[in-house]
Order: sequence, then structure tokens, then C-alpha cells
Amino acid sequence: MEANLGRFPGPAPLHHTLLEDRKTTGVTLQTLHPTSFDKGRIIAQTPYPGIEHGAKTVEELRAVTAPLGAKLLLQSLKAGLFVPPILEVGWYGGESGSRSFTHAAKIGPEDRHLDWTTWSANEILRRQRVIGPLWNTIETSTNNGERKAARRIIWDHGFRLLEGECHLFPATGHPIIVGLHGPAPEVYIRTCDGNVLIANSIKIEGGVTTEAFHAAKRTGLAPVPKGLDKLAQLPHDFVAFHSRLG
Repeated sequence: MEANLGRFPGPAPLHHTLLEDRKTTGVTLQTLHPTSFDKGRIIAQTPYPGIEHGAKTVEELRAVTAPLGAKLLLQSLKAGLFVPPILEVGWYGGESGSRSFTHAAKIGPEDRHLDWTTWSANEILRRQRVIGPLWNTIETSTNNGERKAARRIIWDHGFRLLEGECHLFPATGHPIIVGLHGPAPEVYIRTCDGNVLIANSIKIEGGVTTEAFHAAKRTGLAPVPKGLDKLAQLPHDFVAFHSRLG
């Protein structure tokens, strides 16, 4: 049994349906191929173009496709569609056009490696919902300003989109801490499409999840004084991280 009309053969069809922002889905019943995964004959399928699912997460999409799959399997067993001669009924032409495939590869760590140079704000938020948490690498510093080896920074609880404009950024993918003189400083990051995301929290590799500002200050990601009472001495209400995100 496979999701999304056979468009996504492979181990993670639900994930790739959402990652490609497909608005419709369906289920496919196929035979087992003797040597290859997801290469069997399609014997039953949700009619093209499928159904609108409205799901935002894999769990939500699974809640849509699981009942569809169970119903299709039961109907196919009752109809004896598995009894030879088996007819191939997958949609190939007609109103559906040529059949196209995307291999729904297993989701791995690199799929979560956030690319600030090419991913839009919507892409980042979508990937966070579907396969998060996302991660980057970044250089940290010691108390005396010495650079240390790059460490992984994990965006454990994702981001939220900044409403309005902000013109303080040194570069795309270069975080800044905004609101140093206020009660709740936040970490802002500009995306390649000109939007701004606010990091909800940060987990530095080997550490624990904490508020983004406190994690940045404690690990030397940004030139912020260790004592909160010294923040009033800073000439600006914002400060940039030492380096961009990798």
C-alpha cells in the first residue's frame, strides 16, 4: 500500500508529499515485485487527481490516508483483484498526463540541514513541520574571543515568522540578537526571500535546549557580555553573531 497515487515510490511517501507541497493525495495498492521495492503492478488506486488532504504534518496526512488504504484494500480483496490474470490499472495518460515519479527516499540528517541561501521562509517552516528539527553548523568563541571548531546548532522548536520589516541584518543566514535592552531579547535570521524568522529556542550540540538568546550568549555565538547588567553599556539594541550559519 502506497500513498499519493504512486507519485512517490519509496520508504517516505507521506513526507515527500508534504515537502513538495502537494495539495492532493491518495492511496495505491500494488503487488510485490520479486526484486525491487515499489515496482509491483498497481491493481487499485484512488482516482486521479486524488483528494485534497489539508494536512500540515505527517501525522495529519497519515490520518487521512490510513482509512483510505484500509477501505481500498478491503474492496480489492472482496473483488479478487489479486487473482491472476492481474490487470495494471495505474493512471498513465489521458487527463492525468504523463506519469511522473519522485523517489520518496528515507529522510536523513542532510534533509534537515537548513540551507539559508536557497530555502525560503515558507520552505523552512514547512520542513520544520514535516521533518524537523532542522540544524546548522556555526563557529563558537571562548570568553577571550578565541574561535572554536564549528558546532552543530539545532533549532529544536523551530521558528516563527516576523510580522513587519527589519533592516538590521548583515547578510542572509547571519543571525542577530534584537532587543538587548529589553526584557526578552530574540534571535532574528533573514531568509533568502527577504523574510525574517525568529528562533524559538536553540540546542547547541552536546547541550540542552534553551531560549535562543541565552544559548547564544552562553556559548559565545555572539559578542554579548556575560553579565546582564552590562547590556545597558552596549551602544546598540542589537548585535550580530560572530559568523553566518553553515
